[in-house]
Amino acid sequence: MTSLPCEFELIERYFRPLAKAFPGAYGLNDDAAVIAPLPDQELVAKTDALVAGVHFLPDDPAELVARKALRVNLSDLAAKGAAPRAYMLDLMLPSTVTEEWIAKFVYGLAQDQERYGVHLIGGDTNMTPGPLTVAVMAFGDIERGRMIRRSTAARGDAVFVTGTIGDAALGLEVLHGRAPNLGASVANVLIDRYRLPQPRVVLGRRLLGLASAAIDVSDGLLADLRHVCEASNVSAVIETVRVPLSAAARAAIGADPRRIATVLTGGDDYEILFAAPPSVAGVLAELSEEVRVPITAIGRMEAAPIGSKAQVTMLDESGKPLALRREGWTHF
Repeated sequence: MTSLPCEFELIERYFRPLAKAFPGAYGLNDDAAVIAPLPDQELVAKTDALVAGVHFLPDDPAELVARKALRVNLSDLAAKGAAPRAYMLDLMLPSTVTEEWIAKFVYGLAQDQERYGVHLIGGDTNMTPGPLTVAVMAFGDIERGRMIRRSTAARGDAVFVTGTIGDAALGLEVLHGRAPNLGASVANVLIDRYRLPQPRVVLGRRLLGLASAAIDVSDGLLADLRHVCEASNVSAVIETVRVPLSAAARAAIGADPRRIATVLTGGDDYEILFAAPPSVAGVLAELSEEVRVPITAIGRMEAAPIGSKAQVTMLDESGKPLALRREGWTHF
């Protein structure tokens, strides 16, 4: 049996303080919340769920589970060019969860609420015989009609990505014991990237008017680029030697070159992958320096073959197509 207090005591003790600064949350004392759109703005909504054993390890620290659950949703808002504003939270708790775990979980949420300026406005808590599940629905503000979509990339656009790629997927390999030849410092950097994504919230807003299409990298660089290409009816060519890697990822690949496949297809990067006209490359370079986040050109968009599906081609260091067994994460 669970050692948790009843649902309403949990809300009163832990979750109501997270909602006190948002008037439309009504102190979590009602069955719904109200979000009034700001003048000339629209609300952007996004939801993602994290399941223990699928999206995080069952023994991951509670505060990091909370922050990851919130941040993966904020990453989607960033890729749309939206400013985060509020979120709702659903918790499905197995009987093994303790009140101490809840306290640490809420502490993690409070940290990121302050960091990103968002507020809890509602949700639900339930018991489950299955694994611990955390579902967040995040809301953001954006100027009317300006959301960056995945379906508006154009032939001739350059393909850019923020930050570095592959760290999180390699970190999961470490956690599963599949990278025993890495030193502790390298392993810890990779694990940290898996457990705590860095959503590009500030940078995402600045891509309005620059990016023609965008997506956040959750399923893997290759898979998410294909999503953009299929929605936009274009093809893409990527030079893998230009894909930005951290020093830790380079060390991991140096120890086993086959890990380049994990980097390109593993996912959980939560960087912004976007298309933009080559003419804005200089502006993007200045933006990168200003916000201190790397923005790297890694390829180009081309016309899709007539009568065929959009294609994504990854070129190796010699310029030949790279054969990969899979494109990225699949949910089913």
